[in-house]
Amino acid sequence: MADIAVSTRGLVKIYSNTVKALDGVSINVNHGEIFAVLGPNGAGKTTLMRILTTQLRPTSGEAYVLGYNVVSDGDKVRRFIGYVPQEFSVWTDLSGYENLLIYAKIYGVPRHEINERINEVLRFMDLSDASKRLVRTYSGGMIRRLEIATALLIEPEILFLDEPTIGLDPAARKMVWDKLTALNKELGLTIFFNSHYMDEVEMYADRLVILNKGKVVVEGAADELKRSVGGEVVELTVDDMSKTVHRVNEMNSLGIRDVNIDNDRGIVRVIVDNAEEALPVIITTLRDAGVRIIKASISRPTLDDVFLKYVGGKISEEGRLQEVRTLRSVIKKG
Repeated sequence: MADIAVSTRGLVKIYSNTVKALDGVSINVNHGEIFAVLGPNGAGKTTLMRILTTQLRPTSGEAYVLGYNVVSDGDKVRRFIGYVPQEFSVWTDLSGYENLLIYAKIYGVPRHEINERINEVLRFMDLSDASKRLVRTYSGGMIRRLEIATALLIEPEILFLDEPTIGLDPAARKMVWDKLTALNKELGLTIFFNSHYMDEVEMYADRLVILNKGKVVVEGAADELKRSVGGEVVELTVDDMSKTVHRVNEMNSLGIRDVNIDNDRGIVRVIVDNAEEALPVIITTLRDAGVRIIKASISRPTLDDVFLKYVGGKISEEGRLQEVRTLRSVIKKG
């Protein structure tokens, strides 16, 4: 257990005696790694994080953070973790510095260290010049960096982040992750995060777990999981997806491993052993069947393919993104 930062064993959480949000979740997170949790809405991601941060008690099973049981040793766990929720967690009618001052007092930072700690996290998150401004004047990315700064005041060993960049534009997302990866590399900080963004999980996570309906579906490094999909991907934009799937499934000699539909993008994805050999045959067969091919391309498997293989669907981002953007916009305006 010495190298394990977070561990769960058969974790179960049932709401109202009927809804099983977690169903036997067992994971291990190593010290100093960036660990991601992926899953569709309702998979249990936020419930898992709230148990690990001592906000919820599990129905059964065990969870440990830095060797401490999150139920019986909750006070000890809270001394060593930082937590940044999805929800807005700073006051917009106060300055950045004032927000940090309040959090420093809530967290019990020693009085003689408060000013130094505040200035340190402001510098690290590139917020020193804006520290005296009201938070309502901050951009979305600046607010998220301030929220992360509040969690760093106690100098945690593990940082838990629930959707750390949801609702931010690509430039703001990159800046947030530049800071998080610097914390991980320079301080050895363990980072545990939930995300809807496949690209940031693929780019920044050392390992990940996919949850679906409260259960662990698969766990491992992104490259390892992509290799589990196997082969290469032929992507087809066509005028008749159902006929395309039917005809492709009949091509037994092409080394086809899987065929699935991405309804969000309107494409059919075909996993094959050799895409360059398979593509001309697929195109000819579909044209002979009267299917109009609008676009065809070849790619390597991605985390989207992993998700489609193990969950049978795709993470829907837009509804949740719009909800978060609207909520944060309303709060900023007061």
